[in-house]
Amino acid sequence: MGAEAKLRDAVANLDRIRQEIGKVIVGHQDVVDGVLICLLSGGHVLLEGVPGLGKTTLLRTLSRVLHLKYSRIQFTPDLMPADIVGSMVIETDERGAKSLRFQPGPVFANLVLADEINRATPKTQSALLEAMQERTVTSGTTTHEIGTPFLVMATQNPIEMEGTYPLPEAQLDRFLMKILVNYPTREQLNQIVERTIHRDEIDLDTVADRAVILSVRAMCREILVAPHVQDFAVDLVLATQPEDSHAHDLAKKYIRYGSSPRGAQGLVESARVLALMRGRLHVSADDIQDLAPSVLRHRIILNFDAHADGQTTETILREIIRSVAVAAN
Repeated sequence: MGAEAKLRDAVANLDRIRQEIGKVIVGHQDVVDGVLICLLSGGHVLLEGVPGLGKTTLLRTLSRVLHLKYSRIQFTPDLMPADIVGSMVIETDERGAKSLRFQPGPVFANLVLADEINRATPKTQSALLEAMQERTVTSGTTTHEIGTPFLVMATQNPIEMEGTYPLPEAQLDRFLMKILVNYPTREQLNQIVERTIHRDEIDLDTVADRAVILSVRAMCREILVAPHVQDFAVDLVLATQPEDSHAHDLAKKYIRYGSSPRGAQGLVESARVLALMRGRLHVSADDIQDLAPSVLRHRIILNFDAHADGQTTETILREIIRSVAVAAN
């Protein structure tokens, strides 16, 4: 099959997946696309939004549409690492002989929902984040592989911060994207209420499976990244680092620590998937620019002056992206 035919096939598969998810999820197309991009990039996603915006429903719907194993972990202060990764259990056979067997935890799934991740202690958080990074879990002297594809979608509530343990910056950096889930529009809210009134049972079709996802992921790796597009991604990351000679003036004034190299890697990898979604075999600067807020917002730490002057990560990042884009053109 030629490159153009493979491209059409991959785009058609992605369109079917998005259309099927749209039967359940009203609006939030940017969130749906962001989660799909992370799944196909081999990354993980952090969603931030108030309760009741459909974050849990999204991942459950995705598992049904893609026929992938799904698990949900509700993070609480008393949650232990073994509750996530699994533990050794003692088994007794018919002759009374005892042996140890590893009982896999809920992290051994394709799609893992880590609900309210900032409510668990740092020790429990790090157990999940180690599995995210290494794609393995070690119990005793045995290492257990987590199957592919593997996506962790963590959620956190931006309002109730009492009794929470915010993710440290080094752990936030493990997430490919941080996506803000906003309230639906009036039309979307009317549609949600209409569905609630009628309580129609929505029939979801399984339009893809693990093999299809892995083939689309392989196709994404063939998407070309031109040198000037790669330079644009690098320039964006360097512009957020206050100590760098290419730093933006706002970064020098308001940013304490800028994006790590993972930011540049994430921009290019996720832009490849977005280019495929848009039916192209090459990444454009627009792909990088559209994804930059989601990929970089959790990798920037502001200083005291930013808070004192009423600046936020969003306002600073918006101006940096606009400025670097103008300079690139």
